[in-house]
Amino acid sequence: MVSDALKQLHALIEKRNQCFVKGQIDFLCHESDLQCIERRRERDRRRGAKTVKSTVTGTIIRRQQFENMLQIEYVVKYEYLIDLRGHLYIEEHRQHRRALFVDALIAEDKEISIPPFAEDNNQSGKSQVRLFLNQNRQRMYDRREAVRYAERWWDDYNPQYIKFENNCTNFISQCLRAGGAPMTGMPNRSKGWWFQQKNWSYTWAVANSFRWYLSGATGGLRGEERQSPIELVPGDVICYDFNGDGRWQHTTIVVAKDANGEPLVNAQTTNSRMRFWAYEDSTAWTDKIQYKFFHLPDRF
Repeated sequence: MVSDALKQLHALIEKRNQCFVKGQIDFLCHESDLQCIERRRERDRRRGAKTVKSTVTGTIIRRQQFENMLQIEYVVKYEYLIDLRGHLYIEEHRQHRRALFVDALIAEDKEISIPPFAEDNNQSGKSQVRLFLNQNRQRMYDRREAVRYAERWWDDYNPQYIKFENNCTNFISQCLRAGGAPMTGMPNRSKGWWFQQKNWSYTWAVANSFRWYLSGATGGLRGEERQSPIELVPGDVICYDFNGDGRWQHTTIVVAKDANGEPLVNAQTTNSRMRFWAYEDSTAWTDKIQYKFFHLPDRF
């Protein structure tokens, strides 16, 4: 059963991969995946982009068998060669997926979503944030180093830091720290922005706390809100409220601008590189999504 299942899964992955170039959806497709593919097509049409090549690799991480059922969890890594108005670049991202086989036939295959990392005691990041004034002399923000870190570690994990199941904001904080952002507020977890050995502030690792801190801080790490993503530059940050309910769940860092002047971002949890900033091709996306665009000043 396992051997036949793996052959079916391999064929499914390859068909899904080909659809990004050929545009044909002639395979088992979960509704959430179908919506992502359709939004991606519309996004590319609007941008003037075309996927000219797509490659995929996969790794099985877990198998469970129950009588006539087999469940396989696996990770796939996609690489897309994008042609945007004559300019080529490579977009990459990973997906954690689960396939279910019944009586040796594949019955379902879908992406597994990871719940947001929440603060202790279920308190909101907005209420926990306390402004911490950094009295130290100002420091320069090295955008190149922040982007370099994002490129080095987007699909890997720096052993100098703790890794969370939902690692997006922890990763972005590491990028900003690599760019010279000063840590403040230690050891109070509800103050400032910091990481120290096995302890950290809520703002370091929790997307909701990080978003509210950026817009409220007046010293140390802080953000300046922008109205349009086009106003951002590499090293800046985008925050995401996928459900539009005021709880911010995701954070990315701008690493480049496309031929239209729009941001391409790196991120973790669903590890992504040079991904179009709007995330329409994510299963987390909803039509109520809200964004916050933060420009980081050149001096902290």
